[in-house]
Amino acid sequence: MNGLMMNDPLTITSILNYAEQVFPDREIVSVVHGGAIHRYRYKDASIRIRQLANALKSAGVTNGDRIGTLAWNDYRHLELYYAVPAIGAVCHTINPRLFEDQINYIINHANDKLLFVDPAFVGLMESLQKTLPKGMKFIVLSDDENMPSCQLADVISYESFIGEHSDKINWPDLTEDSASSLCYTSGTTGNPKGVLYSHRSTILHAYAIALPNTMSLSLNDVVMPIVPMFHVNAWSIPYASMMAGAKLVLPGHKMGDGASLSSLINGEGVTISAGVPTVWLALLAYLDKAKEGVGCLERIVVGGSSCPLSIIQEFSNKYDVDVQQAWGMTETSPLGTYNSLSAEMKTRPLSEIDALKVKQGRPVFGVDLKVVDSEDQELPWGQESIGEVKVRGPWVCSGYFGVDDSSAHDSKGWFATGDVACMDSDGFMRITDRTKDVIKSGGEWISSIDLENAAVCHSAIAEAAVIGIAHPKWAERPLLILVKVEGEEVSKEDLLASMAKYVSSWWLPDDVAYVDSLPHTATGKLDKKALRLSFDEYQFPIG
Repeated sequence: MNGLMMNDPLTITSILNYAEQVFPDREIVSVVHGGAIHRYRYKDASIRIRQLANALKSAGVTNGDRIGTLAWNDYRHLELYYAVPAIGAVCHTINPRLFEDQINYIINHANDKLLFVDPAFVGLMESLQKTLPKGMKFIVLSDDENMPSCQLADVISYESFIGEHSDKINWPDLTEDSASSLCYTSGTTGNPKGVLYSHRSTILHAYAIALPNTMSLSLNDVVMPIVPMFHVNAWSIPYASMMAGAKLVLPGHKMGDGASLSSLINGEGVTISAGVPTVWLALLAYLDKAKEGVGCLERIVVGGSSCPLSIIQEFSNKYDVDVQQAWGMTETSPLGTYNSLSAEMKTRPLSEIDALKVKQGRPVFGVDLKVVDSEDQELPWGQESIGEVKVRGPWVCSGYFGVDDSSAHDSKGWFATGDVACMDSDGFMRITDRTKDVIKSGGEWISSIDLENAAVCHSAIAEAAVIGIAHPKWAERPLLILVKVEGEEVSKEDLLASMAKYVSSWWLPDDVAYVDSLPHTATGKLDKKALRLSFDEYQFPIG
């Protein structure tokens, strides 16, 4: 017997209609190219989104067409987030930080029909246009007055593209399984792969991140996604924020600038923000130097890489900001787990609380998660047994766009994440490594992430990375690669002594190397592949 309930499809269009009707005067603030601040309301955005939708249709965009974007976090990009999927097309966000050959591959593989480009990336498109799909039309996210001079063959400003198009539209009836957006993995090995999200997966994921045990978004929040809109739909924050009626602050190209972030947080009353650890390092460095605070900021969400305890403690102790870790990946939309402490956990000794906060948290409802050993047998929770993480759920990808390859999934539909972790007795996951980064020494695993977190607990260390180096006796041993805080010094002996407080003595690195900066991937993660190439000929000191 089926229930007698309506079966309206879950679509992104429904968020747009709801936000305009229920929260018409909520504000959207964004930094645009050149640094100016743009402000308008949900109802203003909705009018322009309908105009954009009509412009797209007039340009020949039809159901399933991929529409590329190379853009920062601003209001025009937000309009594309809604207009493109609402007409049945696919919003294909492209990471401009990738290598040119990767960007070229991605645009051609997706076969984008139109490309919306921030003025900052016009030069990049000029260098690639001869190898892009034939007949590619470029729309620069600008008005005519601020259009950069360029040599693109078929180009128009965004405002001219919208032009005098009507703001009246009859949205098409879409199934909730219709594709809505496309994001390619960063492609550290092989070509990038496209993850194709649906309206249903996007809506369910937006619900999930807004729940109290996750980001807990409401109409009382001012939300600033520093995570780029070109990566995994900015963790669905542009959708969940309008679903919740929150004020939305978009930092544009200033997302890595500590001074700009501080100004936006304090000027706009930001209560919650989200980004990768390197962003928070930049903000903390600025706040310390400028002797400023962020009194309105209540909580920040950290993803993309494990967050060092030092960042968590500095935000908490100096600025009364709660740092909450999350874990996920492009293939999981991205939310998989979230770290929020229960009332009981907050009464535990400080050392236990700190140990909890550096973990990646509980699986969220909607994501089935298990940890398996090398024989693919599920490992029990609560025994700190380490293995590979597998997931499945309604916002986990079942395959890659245009690729006939299901090798990432087993016969029961579990997706192998490549992350190595364990589950504690509280149901919290602790990521210890990537399968390709784990260090196996004398038959035992060493967590490079735990070593990195231990290193940056020292006040003289700004950033740390650990890779495995071949060893004649132990097969592999860890090498610690460090960036020091400007003006600070620390001896190898003192550093290793401080790390011994946090990790087993046999884990301690066999050597330490100092560099001016560490390489990062296009999504802000440490690029271990590049580090291994740089230290390819390194040998541990003898004796």
